[in-house]
Amino acid sequence: MTKKGASVADSVYKVIELVGTSTDSWEKAAAAAIALAGQSLRDLRIAEVSQLDMVLEGGKVTAYRCKVKVSFKYEGGG
Repeated sequence: MTKKGASVADSVYKVIELVGTSTDSWEKAAAAAIALAGQSLRDLRIAEVSQLDMVLEGGKVTAYRCKVKVSFKYEGGG
């Protein structure tokens, strides 16, 4: 729904799923995934954490993993 006189641009966004890892925290794991995505994708819009887990070795946490859904403006081509 739009207000009278307002226009909404048509656009399409693609969503991909990434898994970032960190030995320090889930926050750093998420940031790592977004940083890497930003190197090859343009116009990142939204990031949604969909899952958190940990890698355990010998009963101790050795890594934090963060699954992130990232959306970016789709410009066609495949």
